[in-house]
Amino acid sequence: MLAGGRLRGVLRYPDPPLTDGVITLRAKRRDDVDALVAACQDPEIPRWTRVPQHYGREDALGWIAASELELAAGTAIHWLAVDGGDRLLASISVMQIDRAAGTGEIGYWVARAARGRGVARRSVALASGWATSELGLTTLVIEVHEANAPSQAVARAAGFVPAGERAVPPREGLPPGRYVVHHRRAG
Repeated sequence: MLAGGRLRGVLRYPDPPLTDGVITLRAKRRDDVDALVAACQDPEIPRWTRVPQHYGREDALGWIAASELELAAGTAIHWLAVDGGDRLLASISVMQIDRAAGTGEIGYWVARAARGRGVARRSVALASGWATSELGLTTLVIEVHEANAPSQAVARAAGFVPAGERAVPPREGLPPGRYVVHHRRAG
């Protein structure tokens, strides 16, 4: 049994949602589609993530559905970071969850209008704190393209330390190049 006495392998969104009083992490909903499509038109998001260029409604609906499947399988949890008015600020995920090994990976993007306000750092802090306390994960990783200096700064600001590099992208669909691997160990 894990995460509040629930069945092993099944994840649930925290209730109440995670918040630090400035941002709140909550599940994606069908009524988020327009905001997701608008945010993902920013070329910086597909540049560094697996978000496709020319992101449309079908992409957003597919991502919402895939997120629900990964949640049910216990392999990932995907949140949207929103402000007090429920406006989309960012996407944050704990993915590649391996409870037996105690590991997971954090991934994120921030909407253009929300950048430079600490949204990514706050989101990473909330998600990583939840992953260690509720799932018992002991090692979290953030893998960032070597040319994505702002994302590397977020990882460091959230307490992750560079631990190596990899010469190939960690997953299909990410841009080619070297990736800096940042670790944060619980304890």
